[in-house]
Amino acid sequence: MEKQLDPRRMPAHVAIVMDGNGRWAKGRGLPRAAGHRAGMEALKEIVKRSDVLGIKHLTVYAFSSENWKRSREEVNGIFRLLVVYVEKELAELHANNVRVSILGEWRELPREAVEALERALETTKDNTGLQFHIALNYGARNEIVRAARTLAAQAAEGRIAPEEIDGERFSACLYTAGIPDPDLLIRTSGEERLSNYLLWQCAYSEFVFMDTLWPDFTPERLEEALGEYQRRERRFGGR
Repeated sequence: MEKQLDPRRMPAHVAIVMDGNGRWAKGRGLPRAAGHRAGMEALKEIVKRSDVLGIKHLTVYAFSSENWKRSREEVNGIFRLLVVYVEKELAELHANNVRVSILGEWRELPREAVEALERALETTKDNTGLQFHIALNYGARNEIVRAARTLAAQAAEGRIAPEEIDGERFSACLYTAGIPDPDLLIRTSGEERLSNYLLWQCAYSEFVFMDTLWPDFTPERLEEALGEYQRRERRFGGR
């Protein structure tokens, strides 16, 4: 029997790169859109299990700033699915006290997607349960540049001295201001890279790479990753 998870050692923040929708669909002779739909269903179950397990923050990489390079048909399909996801799941998320937040330049998305996200943010803004962060039109390098420009402008205006800039001030200028850094980052599909995701925030995160394609990533697989995390000793550069 597999060892039970220790609730005292549960990561406060889990970040996920949801990879493999396209390969899942291709392997079944289906269009890529079918993979994204299956991935949306997988996400629904992972959010539920994260909430049950007592994870405080869950961040998922839904659409990167590089994903615009994909075909117009696929990109438009992803945004349509985003709207469908909000319409189908918002009431349940709200009933379960989940608070939704968005990381990235999400207001540059198509109008219908922006309006759906605004509904999700407004509806759940006072919820105090699982904090569900969705990275949309997000790129970590852009985020870091944006933070650097903010601090540079503040210094040029005389509001801060350059020597006052430290990691805490820098973190406060990121999309994730006020959110603890991820304890655990999971990437599915067998790929082992960050892909411009939370580069600053994952400096001391534990990484777990899994071969499972995202649509096949079940709550049980999530618990496997959490078990691997709990078997590790985190030293943060110490001994």
